Amino acid sequence: MMNADCFALMGAMGWWAWLMPLAFLLLLGLGIAALVKYLFQSHKGDRR
Repeated sequence: MMNADCFALMGAMGWWAWLMPLAFLLLLGLGIAALVKYLFQSHKGDRR
């Protein structure tokens, strides 16, 4: 029932309602990728 309501609202709002969740998921994925890269990169070049 909730999915049907959500899709009905998204259909009523037009393309903007489809762009917002996709942009949010893209930013979330980029943030997770940056975190994983930061956690698993080697820290050999940090010392001077």
